[in-house]
Amino acid sequence: MLNAQKLGLVFFPAFDWAISPTHPEREERLLYTRDQIVEEGLLDMPSIREYKPKIANLQDIERVHVGVPDIFSLITNAHLVSAGGAIAAADAVIKKEVQRAFALVRPPGHHAMRIVHGTRGFCTINMEAIMIEYLRKTYGIGKVAIVDTDVHHGDGTQDIFYHDPDTLFISFHQDGRTLYPGTGFTNEMGSPNALGTTVNIPLPPGTGDCGLHEVLDHLIMPILGEFKPEIIINSAGQDNHFSDPLANMAITAQGYARLADTLKADIAVLEGGYSIEDALPYVNVGIVLAMAGMDYSRVIEPNIVDCPSQASSVTHYIKEIIKERQDMWGRKEKLKREAIMKHGEFWQTERSIYYDDEGINEQQKERIRLCSHCSGYVTIETKARSSLHYKTAYIGMIPQKACPACLKAAYNEVHTAKKKGEYQHYMVQNKQEDRLERL
Repeated sequence: MLNAQKLGLVFFPAFDWAISPTHPEREERLLYTRDQIVEEGLLDMPSIREYKPKIANLQDIERVHVGVPDIFSLITNAHLVSAGGAIAAADAVIKKEVQRAFALVRPPGHHAMRIVHGTRGFCTINMEAIMIEYLRKTYGIGKVAIVDTDVHHGDGTQDIFYHDPDTLFISFHQDGRTLYPGTGFTNEMGSPNALGTTVNIPLPPGTGDCGLHEVLDHLIMPILGEFKPEIIINSAGQDNHFSDPLANMAITAQGYARLADTLKADIAVLEGGYSIEDALPYVNVGIVLAMAGMDYSRVIEPNIVDCPSQASSVTHYIKEIIKERQDMWGRKEKLKREAIMKHGEFWQTERSIYYDDEGINEQQKERIRLCSHCSGYVTIETKARSSLHYKTAYIGMIPQKACPACLKAAYNEVHTAKKKGEYQHYMVQNKQEDRLERL
């Protein structure tokens, strides 16, 4: 469509959803931004079009997540509209009504993993992942790249796509040794069949615009160029800003706008960012202008003088991180072959996951078949305990392109586990049939 507008915007401030009245993740995050966008007259620009969010359905959610005991009891209508806002943005782009789209929605989602027992990191379901699987189911989209620019590692998005060779997940974030959720290190590269498609770039506190763009220009953009995704998604967290109360970075609104201009993501979905008055209105306006191909050079925060300069030690550290990740990316095929030979037929791991918003401790055992014909089926054993509940489940997960052997084996494993009777719930997430089955 030759007359397509350049940018679609979707707003959903979720007036009726809050973790608590004084929580940093609250509706004002979007209200101040919308006020600024209206004040600047951006919604009157011919190159910008506003869309209403849609409402995601349960099948959209269960295509990605398995809730224990079920996902519907763990979410609210606001979650369905937030996910639907991301879907509305994606539809507008794929239908070529706009060139790009930005979904300014809440609740956020990038800490929500495949298995859901509750809310962690302010997230219950993963909006970007739900949108991506919707795109694949509805439009046949194949290779996708996600660039997560939130200051916190997108551990939920990483978890969902860790075994998927068709999804490149890149996250730059404040080093997990200094910030929640304590993950996102360079050795987290994907399971053997998808090794290399997870790229973590842990940055030191105090990273500023120059460090961010060093990483973008010399690492992220070359990797995207080699991967050649059909579509690029930006998990657009804005808590790397120098004034954000939950982190220790030094990015400005100009840094973010230049990031959006360079990345040229097809779809951006808002994630974190909690400096409600000092950062979000300016950062979001800068991103909107950049995504719409308009001049953003005069978007400057009133308190810009408070932004610290990037220390020389931080600059040196970032250059070393770039070299390390460049080397690992260049050796990914060799590392992949070595990992497959080392692990044989199955790769497995055990881990503890803490739901900080609800005080839930989850113990999880994960096992994936390293199949030579497909990306392999996954089984997950999960046991979650809180002061009020003890919930357990055994889950089989079958990918969209599963071979017949993996399809059959996944069901066999869940049925065998059910006969032993150790768990409360037994489920199969069958992406080929687009359904979640309870056995």
